[in-house]
Amino acid sequence: MNISNIIAVAALSILTAVGAQAQGFEPVQPLKIGESRVELAAEGAAAARGGNVYGDVVAAPLTAQPSRLDRASVHAEAVAAAHAPNQNLDRRAFANSEVPRQFRATRPTR
Repeated sequence: MNISNIIAVAALSILTAVGAQAQGFEPVQPLKIGESRVELAAEGAAAARGGNVYGDVVAAPLTAQPSRLDRASVHAEAVAAAHAPNQNLDRRAFANSEVPRQFRATRPTR
């Protein structure tokens, strides 16, 4: 690189730096709060009670659906699932992410 190119690059960088300072760019703006903590807390609580105003779905209360199984059968199913030899299988641990047939056959059915 010759001297004239170095001088041109230096002049261009100086002009760019001067132009950036002339704009008066302030990267951090001061925080301006005109309300007290009590007013902000009340406003936050009101917003929380208002729900998700930006959601797509109308807020509906959660409803529990009754189970068709009795307590003993649910308990028996849970115990069978806990004692199943393949309960902790992760399909990503096998080739092509497929669980071998001998492990799938022992899975408890519902």
